[in-house]
Amino acid sequence: MGSTATLSCLLFFIIIILPTITASTILFQGFNWESSKKGGWYNSLVKSIPELSAVGITHVWLPPPSQSVSPEGYLPGKLYDLNSSKYGSQDELKALIKALHDKGIQSVADIVINHRTAAKQDGRGIWCIFEGGTDDARLDWGPSFICGDDVTYSDGKGNPDSGEPYQPAPDIDHVNPQVQQELSDWMNWLKTEIGFNGWRFDFVKGYAPQYTKVYMEKTNPTFAVGENWNTDRQAVMDWVNAAGGTVTAFDFATKGVLQDAVQGQLSKLKDSNGGPPGLIGIMPGNAVTFIDNHDTGSTQKIWPFPSDKVMQGYAYILTHPGIPSIFYDHFFDWGLKGEISKLTMIRIRNGIKATSTVRILASDPDLYVAAIDEKVIAKIGPRYDVGNLVPKNFRLATSGNDYAVWEKQ
Repeated sequence: MGSTATLSCLLFFIIIILPTITASTILFQGFNWESSKKGGWYNSLVKSIPELSAVGITHVWLPPPSQSVSPEGYLPGKLYDLNSSKYGSQDELKALIKALHDKGIQSVADIVINHRTAAKQDGRGIWCIFEGGTDDARLDWGPSFICGDDVTYSDGKGNPDSGEPYQPAPDIDHVNPQVQQELSDWMNWLKTEIGFNGWRFDFVKGYAPQYTKVYMEKTNPTFAVGENWNTDRQAVMDWVNAAGGTVTAFDFATKGVLQDAVQGQLSKLKDSNGGPPGLIGIMPGNAVTFIDNHDTGSTQKIWPFPSDKVMQGYAYILTHPGIPSIFYDHFFDWGLKGEISKLTMIRIRNGIKATSTVRILASDPDLYVAAIDEKVIAKIGPRYDVGNLVPKNFRLATSGNDYAVWEKQ
């Protein structure tokens, strides 16, 4: 192929293909609270990759990969030991990630580093001797690596906890430079040896945001999101900024308002400044919106979205700013795959991205209508008649129970 033709193809990719890839990041949570109990979850998930690719999923969030006292992975111990996971073996995980990469999908590891479970007891009979899961001394720590004020487990030599306490397991001292370095080395190993691209930081309230910044800078993920369970959007924005500004955060504020709004309070979807009331209203590029996850929904149901209103929720987050996250249960178990897929295609087709603009056209108790980038109009709520809010040059792209989406012709 001649140089002119090569340059033309390259320009076509940059101008036509690349915006489509970068504009519409869509996260998929590839597990629920019961996945560890089903046996061979990694192998099972491989079979779903063609469907995920077909609907435009760009990132898949996978469960905590390490040995853990709890089968779900959230009480990790030997961090380098990926063969004791209830989700599958290290080789099966690598095969899953390779299969994702082959379809152009990035993999996101669930990073649980606020706390660790110990492998042995010390001379006091306290479980505080940690093993990293290797033949050498990496991540082999003693009680001095535990926060000094975690009196249940520590020997008082560690630094005070820089965040909120966590009762079920020892709180790790993130002020300790060795902790920072060895955890960063482990995360970089997850990238280079296992193939992970990014991180989902668990329980980031447990340590100061400056340490999330350290881990971001030392590991350079292509994508990262923190679980800061807080419905105060300003507090989450402050956390993002303190963590360096490149990490994203789950938008608990949008979830909270949205699941109230769909129950006859849709006027809540407009803040005092005329914009969206969640994190997407003040920091959309760093907001990951979601309807439910393994904690809020699944079998835990700590804070579930109204089950009969879930598609209204997806009609909102898949047309609005922020990075939308789709939950495994809703897509595969609830029979909503077709409806969700139509919404992801609308998002991709129109280049809706995390920083897209929103113009709210109506926010009444029974009707919410908004134009996104002046390309898409989304409506949720039981009121059928939207009057003249939808111009004649927009066509209906999809609709369902109390929601509809139009595209500009």
